[in-house]
Amino acid sequence: MNYRHAFHAGNHIDVFKHAALTLVLERLKDKDQPFAVLDSHAGIGVYNLASDEAERTGEFKEGVARVFDAPVGAAPDYSRLIHEMNPDGLAAYPGSPEVARRLLRQGDRLVLCELHPADVATLKARYRTDPRVGVHHRDGYEAIAALLPPPERRGLVLVDPPFEKTDEVQSLVRAVDAGLKRWATGSFMIWHPIKDRTIADALSSAARRWPKSLRAELCPYAPGESSLPGGGLIFVNTPWKLDGRLKALAGELAGRLGTGNGSWSVEWLNDQ
Repeated sequence: MNYRHAFHAGNHIDVFKHAALTLVLERLKDKDQPFAVLDSHAGIGVYNLASDEAERTGEFKEGVARVFDAPVGAAPDYSRLIHEMNPDGLAAYPGSPEVARRLLRQGDRLVLCELHPADVATLKARYRTDPRVGVHHRDGYEAIAALLPPPERRGLVLVDPPFEKTDEVQSLVRAVDAGLKRWATGSFMIWHPIKDRTIADALSSAARRWPKSLRAELCPYAPGESSLPGGGLIFVNTPWKLDGRLKALAGELAGRLGTGNGSWSVEWLNDQ
């Protein structure tokens, strides 16, 4: 699967993923101690919904545009930051770096990893004036082992790859295994597409050996209604009470996105 994000920014998958990200960050902010976020596949941070790529697919019209006029009650921080970015109407969409940056506190830190040279240049230009944000031109999987544990000893590793390679799942699992060896108590959030069950089931199988692993899936479209019915998230060392918040979020979005024929689930893979 090849998932170029400029074509899909703000679609139904992004809404679920980024709303869920705000819930994790909200939990991290429950404590006063600073935290770090490592984004292994950062992209460019912000996407223009009037670009040729976004207009060509129009996917944002069935995603963020559906929840722009009425707040997502289960994820208020998500709706707030979307409106802060778009005070005059929906025109831009935040990738995960921008979602995280807008929710950082003064002492928190964001580490962005990206391999594409042009995307790295975009990230560096966008965040050059924010001392809390560091941009690395490096492989995100390698960075997970190299940069962990963070000095803060609290935080999140977000793994959100494009699934362009046939061995993507194996590379991802090896990286998380290595990351947990370096940072056994670190929280991880892993995104994957749901086109069929192949990727989802392979990651879920691996996640059963990871501590406090939780799977959340939202497919606003039934099989056959869309080329990409939905997406899933796997959490490791899942923050306290996140499962309940995710159930509320998935249930709400299932009623607001897609055709009404989709499905959602939130279940523990390993609650130890």
